[in-house]
Amino acid sequence: MYGDQAPGGFSPQGLAQIPATLQGFVDQGSLSGVVTLLWRQGEVVQVNTIGQRDLATGAPMTRDTLFRIASMTKPVTSAAALMLVEEGKLRLQDPITKWMPEFADMRVLKDPTGPVEDTYPAPRHITVEDLFTHRSGLAYGFTSQGPIAYAYEKTLGPPLGTPLTPDQWLAKLATLPLTYAPGERFHYSHATEVLGFLVARIEGKPLGEVLQQRIFGPLGMTDTGFWVAPQDRDRLAHLYRLDPAGLTDVSFPHTDAPIAFEAGGGGLVSTADDYLKFARMLLGKGEVDGVRLLKPETVELMTANRLTDEQRSHLFLGMPFWTAQGFGLGVSMILDPANIGFLGAGPEGSFGWPGAFGTWWQADPKNELVAIYLIQDSMPLGPEAVTQMANSERPGGRLALPMFQKLVYAALGQ
Repeated sequence: MYGDQAPGGFSPQGLAQIPATLQGFVDQGSLSGVVTLLWRQGEVVQVNTIGQRDLATGAPMTRDTLFRIASMTKPVTSAAALMLVEEGKLRLQDPITKWMPEFADMRVLKDPTGPVEDTYPAPRHITVEDLFTHRSGLAYGFTSQGPIAYAYEKTLGPPLGTPLTPDQWLAKLATLPLTYAPGERFHYSHATEVLGFLVARIEGKPLGEVLQQRIFGPLGMTDTGFWVAPQDRDRLAHLYRLDPAGLTDVSFPHTDAPIAFEAGGGGLVSTADDYLKFARMLLGKGEVDGVRLLKPETVELMTANRLTDEQRSHLFLGMPFWTAQGFGLGVSMILDPANIGFLGAGPEGSFGWPGAFGTWWQADPKNELVAIYLIQDSMPLGPEAVTQMANSERPGGRLALPMFQKLVYAALGQ
């Protein structure tokens, strides 16, 4: 495939192991398919398109296959919010009640797993920074335990695909107690949806329109958005759940028109090449291909850890994720590569954020590298799913990601 030296300084033998390994997961029926992309020092080094995007029709994975990227949406929404910070339209220390009076009188659970009625008044308002860093006290049903998990499901419905309008949804969310006091803990949550709707309120237009004008348009991200038009649906990878009998199609139903609820925390659809443009923008300290979206110091702020040692001592989704990593303004970053174990790979300062359906990306400033990995593997998103994940064996298909991560850096000789 390559000569003695592959593009970007990779070992050709090392690169060849990546598709061979990923093909094994498809062959054994753990994954329907996968698309990966490696970019380094100005060039795309490798693209792998393995398996099928639709098992029923046999349609193959292609480089332009569309994926529901779930929480890979969060860094995009965060970048848009940081643009408003640069413009002085909001500040990290601002209380969100300045734009969202719904959250004026929040209460906090006395016991995070206790009765939802047993609360005390929040000691302070939620700030913009709390939303960025998931320290708002808000939650997801699937990251919660006990009655609050079911209260989220009953009050808001599923985390994606709600028929509520943003204003209706925010009003309902504000009736739920906070799991922790603002600023106390990292608790993965709907905070980035709230951040996205805050951006929309400030700008006076839907979030999708803001993202199109500020990010997708300038970067040429023509395949990224909250809705898949009918002419593009054949390119959308189906979402599968691994059951004892095999892969079951659990894809979201299409809608005839865009829905009002544009989830800034998990609603985007994108492609490997589109997301590469966004990742390269952040890797380039806010600029890519002559287009600048953010100041270098803003990206440095975004990619610097803001969690305390105590906050990093807690498990994340049942895993010791923070042992070697931190979290900034919408992305995580590697702080201690020697202790990252199976939870990632890369040198100190590498940053990114994954998605619930198995998607992942990372920008590595030290190696001038962007790695993107896209699958559509459903995970539990109902109440107390975090408990199920912590008490069950990890699905075989999810093991493909850490293997991909390790093989990328092995091919670099690291």
